[in-house]
Amino acid sequence: MTEIRSVCVYCGSSDGANPAHKKQAEILGKALADANIKLVYGGGNRGIMGAVARAAFENGGEVVGIIPKFLVAHEWHKDGVHEVGEVILTEDMHERKHLMFEKSDAFVALPGGIGTLEELVEILTWSQLGRHNKPIAVANIDNFWTPLMNLFDHMDNEGFFHSSALVKPLIVDRAEDILPEILAKAAQIKPAGDTDTIAKL
Repeated sequence: MTEIRSVCVYCGSSDGANPAHKKQAEILGKALADANIKLVYGGGNRGIMGAVARAAFENGGEVVGIIPKFLVAHEWHKDGVHEVGEVILTEDMHERKHLMFEKSDAFVALPGGIGTLEELVEILTWSQLGRHNKPIAVANIDNFWTPLMNLFDHMDNEGFFHSSALVKPLIVDRAEDILPEILAKAAQIKPAGDTDTIAKL
């Protein structure tokens, strides 16, 4: 069994068109706090990013935001105040993503844009290449990620997933079910230190 002490959440820095996305982010943030599981996220205080962070922080959760210096002006409110938790400033996106990986025991993709998509695909790629075996959940709120899942099925059917079993994220429709699914998955994973420990990135 692998212990889940921290969860990285990838999500959009805007609210999006569907109010359900922000509401589900708030539910997830509170669930992490209630379970005493640290939230690791992209460090912005706007949009869905801000919603999940505030919900975790306001319910007593530990929050770590990791953000490149150049994104501060774009993803923080004009007053420049981050508002919640610890902030780690990085020099670039690569450093940010590696820190998010190192500080997290599992990953969740809430609805978001091209940046969220890139982060999700990268962490799935690292899994397919055998660089980690941490649980990955896709929050398919109102079928937001269904087109991507269909594309993955198409790629698999066309023979382009050489290790398709390693590119099988948990697909979850409701925020309330995300953490239970992750914990159930983690219970099936051998902890680091076993003879087949996953190599570091």
